[in-house]
Amino acid sequence: MLKIRRVYDDVLPINREMLRQVQQIMRTRFSDVPQAEIDQIAEKLRNPFKQRFRTILLVAETLRRRVLGFAMVLHEPEIGFCYLDWIALATGTTGGGLGGALYDRVRAEAAAMDAKGLFFECLPDDARNCPDAALLKENRARLRFYERYGARPVINTGYETAVKTGDTCMPHLVYDGLERYPAPNRAFVRKVVRAVLERKYADYCPPDYVDRVVASFQDDPVRLRPHRYVKPAAVRSAVDGRSTEQVALVVNDKHDIHHVHERGYVEAPVRVSSILAALEPSGLFTTSRPRAFGEKHLTAVHDADLVSYLRRACEEIPEGKSLYPYIFPIRNKTRPPKEPSVLSGYYCIDTFTPINRNAYPAARRGVDCALTAAAEILAGRRIAYALVRPPGHHAERRAFGGFCYFNNNAIAAHYLSAHGRVAILDIDYHHGNGQQDIFYRRADVLTISIHGHPKFAYPYFTGFEDEQGEGEGEGFNWNLPLPEALDGAAYAKTLARAIERIQAFKPTFLVVALGLDTAKGDPTGSWQLQAGDFEANGRMIGGLGLPTLVVQEGGYRTRALGTSAMRFFKGLVTANTRTVGRRHPVREALHGLRWRYAPEAADPERIRRLVTITGFFNPAEVDVAEELVRERLDKGEAGGYHFVLAEHYGRLVGYTCYGPIAGTENSFDLYWIAVHPDFQRRGLGRHLLRESERLIRKAGGRRIYVDTSQRTEYASTRIFYETNGYRREALLADYYGPGDGKAIYCKVMTEG
Repeated sequence: MLKIRRVYDDVLPINREMLRQVQQIMRTRFSDVPQAEIDQIAEKLRNPFKQRFRTILLVAETLRRRVLGFAMVLHEPEIGFCYLDWIALATGTTGGGLGGALYDRVRAEAAAMDAKGLFFECLPDDARNCPDAALLKENRARLRFYERYGARPVINTGYETAVKTGDTCMPHLVYDGLERYPAPNRAFVRKVVRAVLERKYADYCPPDYVDRVVASFQDDPVRLRPHRYVKPAAVRSAVDGRSTEQVALVVNDKHDIHHVHERGYVEAPVRVSSILAALEPSGLFTTSRPRAFGEKHLTAVHDADLVSYLRRACEEIPEGKSLYPYIFPIRNKTRPPKEPSVLSGYYCIDTFTPINRNAYPAARRGVDCALTAAAEILAGRRIAYALVRPPGHHAERRAFGGFCYFNNNAIAAHYLSAHGRVAILDIDYHHGNGQQDIFYRRADVLTISIHGHPKFAYPYFTGFEDEQGEGEGEGFNWNLPLPEALDGAAYAKTLARAIERIQAFKPTFLVVALGLDTAKGDPTGSWQLQAGDFEANGRMIGGLGLPTLVVQEGGYRTRALGTSAMRFFKGLVTANTRTVGRRHPVREALHGLRWRYAPEAADPERIRRLVTITGFFNPAEVDVAEELVRERLDKGEAGGYHFVLAEHYGRLVGYTCYGPIAGTENSFDLYWIAVHPDFQRRGLGRHLLRESERLIRKAGGRRIYVDTSQRTEYASTRIFYETNGYRREALLADYYGPGDGKAIYCKVMTEG
């Protein structure tokens, strides 16, 4: 069995293997192509500015991951055209329609991107311009193939003009209107030709040649060569303009065994069937069966005793019965009760999430679905959707609640984190307390939740803005609580902030905890999002251009669920497949930076951790750094130590400590400057230094002194000071130790 799929980058191991095979095909089939050009394919995929084109790579592969052929397309979105750069089959691969299948997919991709035409080059098929008989035969076969699709050379132009004296067999420019644009206008084609010659052939075509060729297009509209090989009536006209990227859909096939009827339980099986009824006819999804995954994936994020309790408790509940927590051990949670009827309160956070016979197997199968969808992402799928119930984002490391037993999105995120950084974006109406708890001390998974403020929305006790992570996870948890009344426009502004934060994090994967309970009329929410808002939100999220796993969370207005989900995925897929990697870079490298000047109680430990992680300072120096901030907290500004602290979305990423030198007139000492390794070589040190200098100047300072070691590893530090206007005034030999002198630098402050 053969499939054609798009390779977006070389991040995943499977994609790197596909690229290796594509490069091998190029080496064996096109011996004249420079090795440097072959080696640059991965960079072109990652970087659309390499040739100022967006590179799209399509591979035809077997189930055993053998690449039989590929096509590479350049997309120019501003002018609105696609250029077929390469299409080739592996050596020894017989046609069997594979070339046609690849070209069909190329045309579909171009049409889906609203290209006003597909252009490419073909060598000439007449003996006057191609004296090589064998090559002439190949050229004729190639042009005959494309003519079956209506693609023909543009004539009456100078495109075939030799660039250098002696050049022969110059190519035709061929145009395929994709059955939408029979004959393109002159102005459009001139832009196309200039873009191709100036970008693709920048090292070969001089500017005056480009100008002559562009000016040679005089016909308006341009003329296409009459059909030479295929009768017009026989031209294939079908081209599918829909997106060719299908979403892997993994449905919990055991979700309906968990059906609770009492207490007005809104988390019902009809939620899944309502969504499927809208998705299945769209042609946008392809179903993948859930695979079974081991329990180690659960216990990687949940305590083993919680997993064991849920399995055992659900097995012991009689069929048709449910147990609801009603006693909660807030005074002594270290000693669980032995009575089964009250043990549920030890692990649960509310009174309305029941234990029943089918809760565990349904939730366990939901985990399998989320992991299967994550595996689809690792296998090269761009978007995957785990349509599961019960939901999971309220399940914490050692607690369940909010209809959630296991945290599907967190388990999948942890699974993906073995292959790169992961961002979780929770867009459910309720706070994603589960993944916050699970990843609160981790820096490799960014958790963001947009939700109703906990002063009125479940789970009430978490989701506040000041919950930003701890330890290594400081700054990697971001809560965006919103008011009770909210429309789509206001929501979009907050979503834009979340997307900006994700861009700054630069993840490899995105996990979306999709709540549809933000819709107008949902019985568990109070917001007013309409169908169009879901599509707009999908477009914004898809614009990140990341491999994206969507995991279903809440949403309980069954009449609107299908429409909301379908519109969301329509926006997500359209934007994602038209976006390359970092298409929307962060506007500035340090977006989200905030200055703070007054140390707080937590800062001694935070500064100690920061100074330690830089790797520059010995234990005694680390102790001094902590001691100075403690002295400032004890004595205030009277202690003589002043600080500039740089926080990036709540995470301490750099700081300076400075103060006046006793017994001098307007001289200051810069005691410390430290920058987190993640922010080194990004200008943060320079920003910190300038802000400190501004404050010193404001305080009347005229000279700033700083000292550093003469050791080799401090060379970059010395260069840093020198490039920022500091001059070495003294060197104390062997000050720190034999061969380790103390260099003293000074900067004289100018007025202003």
